[in-house]
Amino acid sequence: MKHLLNLLAAIALLVWGTHLVRTGVLRVFGANLRKILVHSMRNRFTAALSGIGVTALVQSSTATSLMTSSFVGQGLVALPAALAVMRGADVGTALMSVLFSADLSWLSPLFIFVGVVLFISRGSTVAGRVGRVLIGLGLMLLALQLVVEATGPLFSSPAVLELLASLASDVLLEVTIGAVLAIAAYSSLAVVLLVAAMASSNVVPLDVALGLVLGANLGSGLLAVLTTAKSAVPVRQVTVGNLVFKLLGVAIAAPFVGLYLREARPYISDATQLVVLFHLGFNLVVSIGFIGLTGWVARLVTRLLPVPTESPAMQRPRHLDPSALSTPTLAISNAAREALHQADVVETMLIGMLKVIRDNDLRLAAELRKLDDTVDELYSAIKYYMTKISREALGEEESRRWTDIISFTINMEQIGDIIERVIIDIEDKKIKKQRSFSAAGMREIVELHERLLANLRLGMSVFLNANVRDAQRLLEEKARFRDLERAYAGTHLERLSEQTASSIETSSLHIDLISELKRINSHICSIAYPILDSAGALSRTRMRESRLAEIE
Repeated sequence: MKHLLNLLAAIALLVWGTHLVRTGVLRVFGANLRKILVHSMRNRFTAALSGIGVTALVQSSTATSLMTSSFVGQGLVALPAALAVMRGADVGTALMSVLFSADLSWLSPLFIFVGVVLFISRGSTVAGRVGRVLIGLGLMLLALQLVVEATGPLFSSPAVLELLASLASDVLLEVTIGAVLAIAAYSSLAVVLLVAAMASSNVVPLDVALGLVLGANLGSGLLAVLTTAKSAVPVRQVTVGNLVFKLLGVAIAAPFVGLYLREARPYISDATQLVVLFHLGFNLVVSIGFIGLTGWVARLVTRLLPVPTESPAMQRPRHLDPSALSTPTLAISNAAREALHQADVVETMLIGMLKVIRDNDLRLAAELRKLDDTVDELYSAIKYYMTKISREALGEEESRRWTDIISFTINMEQIGDIIERVIIDIEDKKIKKQRSFSAAGMREIVELHERLLANLRLGMSVFLNANVRDAQRLLEEKARFRDLERAYAGTHLERLSEQTASSIETSSLHIDLISELKRINSHICSIAYPILDSAGALSRTRMRESRLAEIE
């Protein structure tokens, strides 16, 4: 039992080290890796090269698959290019298995020591995140040593040897076990390294080890499919297409396992090298041989998983891809896109509000009130999605972006509530009582509405681009709108003193309406505060003045 626990602990340490490297690299290079992937997809060969590089860094072809499939879901890249990236990703993880199979045990204590010093002393900086990566690399190397030490005593028992012997000459069972191990460990790299270590200790025969390696490759494809099972169809198309390539590769390579051993064993005596080089050769042959089939597989997957046609009016969450949660930088980007989608719905409500005021359209008013439910649902969905993003894996800039998105969605949700309240007042106090604003009063409302709509669009741009100059313009609009609201309240009182009938009938509604428009504008302009604060362009005095102005 002790030896089994030691082996399980070593395997867990190997998986955990892989996780530390992946999350650490994503924290340091996450945004740049996304840019590299997007810009390299001009043709299938540069896409494959980028897949090799990104996967070598993040230590996981599954992570690369999730990033790439999310880009397809967002419409940033085409499906054939994404499948080409995955051909390179498989080669990248195979190269890393070759690297880690070398005798690098002397690096393990060095990496762990330097990594811990950097992580503890400079945890929130780039150096601290690099330290996290070094800790992960050191733990992976240490875990491989522990696996070798633990397998000797454990697998020398007759019962275990008999169980392992049953795997011989049953390629299907070997592939199945390898796939299950890769899914359970969330890493084909960890499983390949584990199998190589077991083969070097004569725990499993070489032919069984190679069957397990084929299964690990298939398991990484199945893992990506399972992870994206609830994602949008374009996202699932990438992972299913990648699985098709892996199925074809395993089906073709399985009969040649024995041939590989006969031809390679005279030249490669080390069992570990035989296993990892088989893994590398398999992925090289599959990637180079199948890269010309990316277009064909893309068409096949498109037929198997057609994208459903949706009405533009459907306002359900579009970009909250659950599979992206394992890549926090990508999840942040998805949440920002969904927040803009929420703002688009609010803009539709704001535009429709003026039509209701002008045309007394009760049917449109009912539709706009339903849209507020949509805004609330989007807010809840975004908030829930954001709480599932690992804050630990976010850098300082991404943490600020996380806060900005939450703040933005709260403001949009409150604007939607205000618009709904205004529409209900218009129905009750104007349409049902068959009253109308005076011509001058209506012009004032229209002017305030036009300025409000322009500010909303500027606020969306500020949220998207974080441009400091636009943020300053937006904040200046707050003071202008406040002055305009006060001026129009004064002119309304003048019309009351002139005994204008329409002004008297709608006086309370008119004052409440321009007050609510000012409140909407305040929520819009608050989008500028975090941007200016991050840039150091927002003084404490200015913030106090703005809050005092709101109270007034």
